[in-house]
Amino acid sequence: MYLLDTHALIWFLSDSSELSPRTREIICSVEDVFVSYISLWEMAIKKSLGKLKLSYNFRHIIEICQEEHFQMLNINYKDLDKLEELPFFHRDPFDRLLIAQAQSRNLCIITKDRLIPQYDVNTLW
Repeated sequence: MYLLDTHALIWFLSDSSELSPRTREIICSVEDVFVSYISLWEMAIKKSLGKLKLSYNFRHIIEICQEEHFQMLNINYKDLDKLEELPFFHRDPFDRLLIAQAQSRNLCIITKDRLIPQYDVNTLW
């Protein structure tokens, strides 16, 4: 079971070469791929600040995720309990929440972020 980091989701949606062919193949071939609403929240903030350009609106992003059979992941109290326990190797609040979600649900994070593997969480790139 895999959780897409925000940049992995963006690169998947834009068919970017930043996403390696191996990683794209895994995303497209496994059944249990999760996308967190945390990533959509991060994307919305970055878009509103002019730091991110998206060719899709969020309704369309959700539709694409559904077409790809990605499971949408809400935040819950277990995630917040995990978040509270995390050491501060990583300062980005969105990444910390994704790490907490991965830990509380035993998910492997698909990420290029070099700080995330410092946590007790499986990663793939």
